Amino acid sequence: MSSKTDTRLTHGQRLARGLTYTAVGPVDVTRGAVGLSVDSLGAAATELRRQYRKSAVRRELRKELASAQETVSRELTAAQAAAQETLAELPDKLRGAARRRRSRKTWLLVATGGAVVLAGGAVAFTIVRRSTRPEPSPLPPSVQVDPKP
Repeated sequence: MSSKTDTRLTHGQRLARGLTYTAVGPVDVTRGAVGLSVDSLGAAATELRRQYRKSAVRRELRKELASAQETVSRELTAAQAAAQETLAELPDKLRGAARRRRSRKTWLLVATGGAVVLAGGAVAFTIVRRSTRPEPSPLPPSVQVDPKP
């Protein structure tokens, strides 16, 4: 019992076999060469498709980058205009601030507030200090304090 399996040759194997055998050589050489040509054309087409997709993605990225650059340049122009406007108004605002003086009433309120804060801190300090000291016990000591001679 022998089982006969028909194995297909690859194009490269067919070309090699065709070159070795002379009887079936021309047919195998032709089939191998055509098969290799078809395979290489398929690989080239696949590579072209991949390159095209890659370039399409790059074109899309270029468009997005150009759009982002345009947006950033518009925002920078707007920010520059706002900064120039603010700088132009700055001397007037500084002159206005120099003209305004604090009244004695304001200074008195600030001084009073500072004194109240200092007094509150002093009270808090004394309360905390007293709470950390242990109070002496009203009971006599349980251990004899004076040593015997």
